[in-house]
Amino acid sequence: MTKILMNNLMFYGFHGVYEYEREQGQKFYFDVEMTTENDKASLTDDLKDAVDYASVYQFVKEIVENKRFQLLEALTGHIDDEILKVYSVVSSVTTRVRKPSVPISGPIDFVQVETTRSRK
Repeated sequence: MTKILMNNLMFYGFHGVYEYEREQGQKFYFDVEMTTENDKASLTDDLKDAVDYASVYQFVKEIVENKRFQLLEALTGHIDDEILKVYSVVSSVTTRVRKPSVPISGPIDFVQVETTRSRK
C-alpha cells in the first residue's frame, strides 16, 4: 500500500448555506489523502502505475471552483467519489476542507470537515 498526501491546497470557491457565501465566495483549504492497494509504482517507477499529483490537483480545483455546494460535507464527499471514479489506482481517499470565514459569532480560526470513501 502507498499513501499519498496533498496538503493545504488553496482554491477560491462559492460554497455555503447562505446566499452571500455563494455569491461572494472565499478561499478554502484542502488536504487530500489517497491510498493505493499495491506498490506497483514503487517497482516500475512509471507514472501510469501511480497517482499523478498534478492531475489530482487540477481535478480538485475544477470541482471546487466550478461547482457549488451548500454543505462542506457534500463538497468533500463529491470530491472523494469523483477521485475514486477517475483514478482507478486509488483504493481510498480522505478529503479535508477548512473554511476560515464562517458565519459564527465568536473567535474561530476555521471549520474543518473530513470525509472518507473507499472502493467496495
